[in-house]
Amino acid sequence: MTKADLIDEVSRLAELTRKDSEVIVETIFDSVVRSLRAGDKIEIRGFGSFRTRQRKPRVGRNPKTGERVEVPAKKIPFFKPSKELKDLVNEAAAAPPAPAPPATTVPPTA
Repeated sequence: MTKADLIDEVSRLAELTRKDSEVIVETIFDSVVRSLRAGDKIEIRGFGSFRTRQRKPRVGRNPKTGERVEVPAKKIPFFKPSKELKDLVNEAAAAPPAPAPPATTVPPTA
């Protein structure tokens, strides 16, 4: 699902204009980014939590030349799904596939 798909889904389910739905989705994403930049943890009950993790500096290699490259320390966003989300995803994966609708055949014409 892309951001555009998400906006369309919000628009359809909430019966809002696409523009209003886009404002809602953008506001949520901007709020998450602002909170992560500030070092806050975001917890959405039943969905999961977002936080940042600190990566240590390290020595990497340029894959093209093989040259050693110093990679500085940095913060990365990290998502941890909730138990409910894990259960819902695994429940859907464990469910048997829905039966296919019967195929209709058209008799050949002579």
